[in-house]
Amino acid sequence: MEVVLLFAIFFVLLLIGVPIAFCLGIASLVYLTLSGIPLTIVPQRLYAGMDTFVLLCIPGFILAGNLMNVGNITDYIIRFSNALLGHIRGGLGLANVGGSMIFGGISGTAVADTASIGAVMIPGMAKSGYDKPFAAAVTAASSTVGPIIPPSVPMIIVGSLSGISVGKMFMAGIIPGILMGLAMMLTTYIIAVRRNYPREPRASLMQILSVGRGAFWALLMTFIILYGIIGGLFTPTEASIIASIYAFIVGMFVYKGLSWNNLPKLLLDTALSASALMILVGMANLFGWILTSEQIPQMLASAIFDISRNPIIVILIINLVLLLVGGFMETIAALIILFPTLLKVAEGIGMDPIHFGIMAVLNLMIGLTTPPVGVCLFVAAGIGELPVTRVVRAIWPFLICNLLVLLLVSYVPAISLWLPSLMD
Repeated sequence: MEVVLLFAIFFVLLLIGVPIAFCLGIASLVYLTLSGIPLTIVPQRLYAGMDTFVLLCIPGFILAGNLMNVGNITDYIIRFSNALLGHIRGGLGLANVGGSMIFGGISGTAVADTASIGAVMIPGMAKSGYDKPFAAAVTAASSTVGPIIPPSVPMIIVGSLSGISVGKMFMAGIIPGILMGLAMMLTTYIIAVRRNYPREPRASLMQILSVGRGAFWALLMTFIILYGIIGGLFTPTEASIIASIYAFIVGMFVYKGLSWNNLPKLLLDTALSASALMILVGMANLFGWILTSEQIPQMLASAIFDISRNPIIVILIINLVLLLVGGFMETIAALIILFPTLLKVAEGIGMDPIHFGIMAVLNLMIGLTTPPVGVCLFVAAGIGELPVTRVVRAIWPFLICNLLVLLLVSYVPAISLWLPSLMD
């Protein structure tokens, strides 16, 4: 009875718009009270969830992304992408996707990507003759590349949950992220040709080099992070600190968008974002502990294996479960609650943990652009001043292409595992 009430309260709160951390916390408190379990378990599980060294990466990368964003990095990235791709039919849409691929290597979060790229590109595309719902859909869909191409906050969570090397997870995301970006570029181009969207004048080599110099520092930041981790120069946690220092220097003295006046607000925003995320991690850990004590993970695993033990079918079922959950639940909470259980199922059919980690993150990223709780949909719709339903209708071609990439990544392990194998 208590378990039924746990899920009922959680989903009711979720559907009425209560933040996910409070949904998890309130539902857990009700369950513990009715079950007679001492509430001292609450601070214990909250602390246990947050007491992981690798989670120190999160505030570091959030700070680095905020520093680079405030330092005018978004404008340079968009200009560089537009110089390379603007002359193709639908070039602004292609530049939108390209900008997200580059920006994703800085922020590590999809929502930050949607807000930053969208604030510039959605009005710009609409002004240039693109349908505004299409512009919002491209922005929301392409932002999901951010947490696939490193650095990635969800992959840090995966590493903290499973003991998988965060550095290897970062490496494993590069090829799937590029494939996802290219697939969305192809989709954008096909739609642009069919609708006869405009294209920009071709940029000269000198113009490309000129804007490239501006974007160089953003590209260099991603290179420093990856090379440092792969080369063993520093851990992912140390990489986040180095990235923050680098972003401060570049934002303050190179791009000069950062000033001592806006630094306090930026630090406060970073602290709030990181704190909210860590509270979510703690609450999800408490909720996950309750599920484990009720043997829900074992029941889920048994239910999957009762259907089939064929690896092809099991992988398909796991994808369906993650896609369904991703449409309703925030990514970090979904990972903490489901990842350990589904990882055991995946390992039961011989799936590599790194391969499964990438597949899980990719599923939940797609969930950010699917109703009813697709956060990126709401952010893009808000920027474009559009009803969410119009953005949902426009985003379906991109969801289909992302699902095709998901299937490719799910059933071809080498796509995820080749680069990490080079680190052995």
